Formats: sequence, structure tokens, C-alpha cells
Amino acid sequence: MLIYYRFNNFCSFNCESEFSMSAPTGKVKKRFPDNYVETAEGFDLLKSAVIVGENAGGKSNFINSLKYLKSLFVTNSQVKSVRPYVNAASLNEEKNPVQKFELCFRAENGKVYIYELHINEYSILLEKLQVLKKRKGTPDTIFEIRRTEDGAWRTIAQNINGLSASMNKFLLGDGTKAGMNIGLIVSRYALLGNEDAMSVVNWVTNMLYPEALVAEQSEDVIKQDADMRILEDERYLEIFRMVDYSICGIELDKEKPYSKTIIIRKDENGNLFRRELQMDSTGVREFFAWAVHIFRVVYENKIVFADEMDRVLNPILSDRVIAFVNGAEHNGQFIFSTHNVLHLDLKTYMKEQIYFVTKNREQLTSEMYSLSDFPEVRYETTKIYEFYMKGILGGTAFE
Repeated sequence: MLIYYRFNNFCSFNCESEFSMSAPTGKVKKRFPDNYVETAEGFDLLKSAVIVGENAGGKSNFINSLKYLKSLFVTNSQVKSVRPYVNAASLNEEKNPVQKFELCFRAENGKVYIYELHINEYSILLEKLQVLKKRKGTPDTIFEIRRTEDGAWRTIAQNINGLSASMNKFLLGDGTKAGMNIGLIVSRYALLGNEDAMSVVNWVTNMLYPEALVAEQSEDVIKQDADMRILEDERYLEIFRMVDYSICGIELDKEKPYSKTIIIRKDENGNLFRRELQMDSTGVREFFAWAVHIFRVVYENKIVFADEMDRVLNPILSDRVIAFVNGAEHNGQFIFSTHNVLHLDLKTYMKEQIYFVTKNREQLTSEMYSLSDFPEVRYETTKIYEFYMKGILGGTAFE
């Protein structure tokens, strides 16, 4: 489960931003007993969160930063910053600006890891992996490696025994810039069989899902194969029916599941109606795809960041989904972005579960913060969305 994510200098974000899934420590937890999971390490972690903001405020940039970080694990190619993803102001002000990413999460092996990566347009500048045994404990460093000004690697810490000279050469490259840039160092440790590195790589590549709806889901054959296993599961239909309870079944088309699948409905008289998914409403078609990710959260303990969900999740459907996610016992997390201010509901969410992203109109830079940063907002306060629309909570910079 994700504990926190920090990043800096990505697209419209040019200062350190943090997104946390830690539940509050006070009495408010008693009001929302289903909204969080207690871990053996002392962390209380939220099951869901919503990110609210205006158009072009930076919500997608936030999720894309996670997507980009994950891509560095998946592709195992040259690791460096990509100019279109670097904040424009920092490109003008600095010769070679640095991007920073930091993930803290509880992996499937029960360990809590802190992974940190700094990169510029040439290479990795810092890569660090730590393990934390208790919430208030001091993390132990597994490895920390930095680049010096002359381009050489400097090993600050390496608590992995038995590495020969040839293995260290494999880890740090052949001394050339190209050799040092191909693939993350944590991925190299994983290839050597280090269990901690393997757990980190597996969590990022297989458990973290920063997603946006794509026009044609079936173009990715590998993804479609993974989706089919979910679509064929009887529990999937329970989720999909949230969009329309007249739906009583589906007949999957295994070649084109996201267009040719038949949706079956039943009216009050028991009459059945069949329609191809591509001929159904936009909301049904899109939720057919998003329901796969909700399944991953509840039944596979995945961490899903869903971008552009407000096209599908009206407030009623949102309540159904969040009630389903919070009501089930699992270790997944569901975070979605939206423009819909009606999601600002303190009867459904703790303040820590509501985030805002806003953009400064003069500097064109985004900022992320939580409703918990506003102590004057109390749970007894109704119509939080009115505070937001009046600009009291930010997030409406372009009014």
C-alpha cells in the first residue's frame, strides 16, 4: 500500500509536492472505521482518496509523474529526464534542472520501503533504497549511490554482502556515461536476486496503476490478456452493475472485449435486452473499463490512480464505488481525480482523503495540498464545495 509519494520539477509542478495516504491519528478515525487499514508496522493507511481541481490545474500532471516513474522500471532503458516533462520555468532558470521522485510504500512481503531517485537530462544523480521496520523507527539503508561532478559513481552505502568486483561493475556500469545510465540500479540489484530490490521492482511494476482511459483498450494485447481474466470473473459483474442495476449479465467477445461484448439487461417484467458495448452509452462503455481497475483494487490489492474519472463517476456512482471500496476487506487503494465539487463530502471522506490541485495563473505552476491543511474546516461544516467555489480552499485560480 502507498504511504506517501513526493516529487519535484515535473511538468507544471516546480516545488516539492507530497501526496499522503496516511490516516489521521486522532479520534476522527472512529467516524470512518472502514476508510483505512491498520498495518503491523504501525501505519493506518487510507483505502481511497479524491483529487479535485479545475481544468488544466495539474491533476493529470500529478498522475503522469507516477506513470513516468513507473515507466523507468518497466522499460529498463536509459534513465534520464525527458525535456517535455521538466518544468518550463526551471528549464529557463537552471542549466540542468533536477527531477526528484520518492515513494514510500508497504510491499507484498510486509516490509516498508522508501525509494528515492534524482535525475537530470543526462543520467541518474542519486538512487537510494531504505527499509523501515516501524512507523516511528529509523530506516535502514540498503543502498545509496550518487553521481559526482566528474561523472563517476560514489557509493554512499551498500548493505548487500558478497558482491564481487564483476557484480559491482554490473551494478554501476562500465564507467562510461552510457553504461551508467542503462536501467535503474534497483532493477540491477533485482536481477542479481536481492529480495528487497525484487520486492520494490515488483510493487512498482505490478501493484501500482496510474491510469487514464484510452480510446482503444484492445490495442495492448498483453494488457487485454490480463484484463480478460478479470472480465471472466463473476465478481467483476458485481462491480460493473453499479453503473446500471438493470444489467444482469455480459457475453464477452475475447477478440474485442471493449467494443463487441454483449451487455444483457432485464426489465421489471423479466424481458431480456441485448446490446453491443460499443452501441451503449458513453458512461457504460467507460465504466466497463474502469470497473476492471476497481476489481484490481478490491480483489488484487492494487494501487490505482484513475485520471479523468469524472466523466463516468457522477456523485451517485461515486458513492457506490467508494462505499464498495471502503466496505471490503483488502489492501488496495483507489485514488481518482475529478472536476466535480460534489465529491467534497465529509460524510464520505476524512479530510485527509480530499486533495486539491491548483495552478497559479501568473507563474503557471501547480500546487497540491490536502483539506486537512485547513483546521478551520470542521466535520460539522456542510457544503464544503461552497468554500471551494468561493476560493477559500484554493483550486479555482482561473475564475
